[in-house]
Amino acid sequence: MNFNIAVLAGDGIGPEISRQAVAVMKAVCQVAGHRVKFTDALVGAAAIDAVGDPFPPETEKLCLDSDAILFSAVGDPKYDLDPNAEVRPEQGLLAMRKKLGLFANIRPVQAFAPLLHQSPLRAELVAGADFICIRELTGGMYFGEKVETADFASDVNAYSKGEVVRILRIAFEYARKRRKFLTVVDKANVLATGRLWRKTAQEMSTNYPDVTVEYMYVDNAAMRMIREPAHFDVMVTENTFGDILTDEGSVISGSLGLLSSASLGEKTPLFEPIHGSFPQAKGKNIANPLAQILSVAMLFEYFDCPDEGALIRQAVDASLQANIRTADIQAPGVEPCSTTRVGEWIINYIQRR
Repeated sequence: MNFNIAVLAGDGIGPEISRQAVAVMKAVCQVAGHRVKFTDALVGAAAIDAVGDPFPPETEKLCLDSDAILFSAVGDPKYDLDPNAEVRPEQGLLAMRKKLGLFANIRPVQAFAPLLHQSPLRAELVAGADFICIRELTGGMYFGEKVETADFASDVNAYSKGEVVRILRIAFEYARKRRKFLTVVDKANVLATGRLWRKTAQEMSTNYPDVTVEYMYVDNAAMRMIREPAHFDVMVTENTFGDILTDEGSVISGSLGLLSSASLGEKTPLFEPIHGSFPQAKGKNIANPLAQILSVAMLFEYFDCPDEGALIRQAVDASLQANIRTADIQAPGVEPCSTTRVGEWIINYIQRR
């Protein structure tokens, strides 16, 4: 198989972790007999600094012409600390989602056996946790009409039924491929949009009689994720709730540096880690590359290459078992590894298979 991949390393630690993921994908393609071509493009603060646009037309065209996008992170303190900045790196991410029609974020959450001690939750609570959060990405308050004056602000939380149907369809299909259990998260007791989500899910459930569906208010879901994370299989929710819940899910694995995600929709699929640009670590070769590397596993699985995805997951598990870890997840008393050391170890593991 031939892969044509757009690489959007972005800002902060993005270029460092991106290099490791690209190298891992090259190694897997070599082992499996695939051909891959990578093309770099600007996004975020790097793009603003270069051309004044966080998602330039050239980057958009490359994304549309590629089979998939390997994205890292955007964000820079010089924009975060300037409340008057009219152009921000994060606008590039939102523009990319909108222009590429990336309406569904698929975010696996799992507990890694060697790292149960890393979670702030008790090991017996997180052991066995393995679920997927599916978040709607292009609707709701993030994209609704906004009003902002000196003494008033509002963000419209709007959804059409069509937007709800298409994300729920993906959620039902994922549930069918897993343990056939779907949790629809809303706030139907307060929000009209929540009632639209719930009624639409109830209507669609008749087309998926093999999937058990439960409905849960977002506050209850947030609590259950902490008290009983192994309860969930597939969770689906709207944009704002999903943003919060998926980051909450990172405490189950013990580090944001372990969780990858995919954004799917109308055009080119995108694969990325869930963490931000971590500017404090920029250039220090200490960032955890595993989430970015695991996003490559998701990329292979999306293109129906499960063996390639499984090989990457095996390599990551083996690196954790061998204490080849960056400082954020290293065992007490063990010297932490650099970003490049982790990547090189995983590549060597892959090449020996």
